[in-house]
Amino acid sequence: MPISAEEAQNVASVLTEALPYIQRFHGATLVVKYGGNAMVEEHLKNSFARDIVLMKLVGLNPVVVHGGGPQIGDLLDRLNIPTRFVGGMRVTDAQTMDVVEMVLGGLVNQEIVSLINKNGGRAAGITGKDGDLIRARKLELANPDAEATEIIDIGHVGEVDEVNATVLHALVAQNFIPVIAPIGVGRDGESFNINADLVAGRLAAELKAEKLVLVTNTPGILDADSKTIASLACSELDELIANNTIEGGMLPKAQCAQSAVRGGVQSAQIIDGTVPHALLLEIFTDAGVGTQITDG
Repeated sequence: MPISAEEAQNVASVLTEALPYIQRFHGATLVVKYGGNAMVEEHLKNSFARDIVLMKLVGLNPVVVHGGGPQIGDLLDRLNIPTRFVGGMRVTDAQTMDVVEMVLGGLVNQEIVSLINKNGGRAAGITGKDGDLIRARKLELANPDAEATEIIDIGHVGEVDEVNATVLHALVAQNFIPVIAPIGVGRDGESFNINADLVAGRLAAELKAEKLVLVTNTPGILDADSKTIASLACSELDELIANNTIEGGMLPKAQCAQSAVRGGVQSAQIIDGTVPHALLLEIFTDAGVGTQITDG
């Protein structure tokens, strides 16, 4: 059945609104950190995959970095391996690291690759260990309860030391969509679990990406009245962090976005992944669905 004239007009309006953004971002690199409910709920997973494929088809070069904390926790529970957190970080001994690599580098990574390929894309799954992409160092976590500086050993939890993006450039040149698990390799070949937001931010800066997009479970950065802030300069973000308007789980995401922008990324977006096709709405419409962070 043909659609009504009003529906046709709405579709045409959306398509024409997207045109200048498609022209502007053609050939540009976009790093997407994929996490939250968008990785769990089936309709959101398919929505995300279709968004990534469409962006590639209209000329963007998306690079996906994914998390997987809940999936790691589920498998640890099934294996009766106890989990302990310190300062929000999972204590990761050798046994837990084996599970992390199995889940992030195997189950989660390959599911995302399969979804993108199923929807017509060409995805290639890798970890930060492949091609020496992410050199990592052990994360030193200070004990906040100690009077003097005391470092807590939380095992195989790392931070990015160096990035060698050769493998990513090769994949993009061959028209693949890289899907990256945030596992790095140490100087002695040991594996490290790294926060996916931090990995995405460093990769975006290294790749001179046009945009970094963090897909979350929230509508963006909220002001003191719990309303979404559409756009922020880095200097304004500093003020919101200083007065504790931004705190809790949003704080590391905001700092990651800010660091990427100050590292040369043109802009960073924190968007609500619970909205179907949130990526397309953020990239290709005037209003967007989250908070944009720019330099200044």
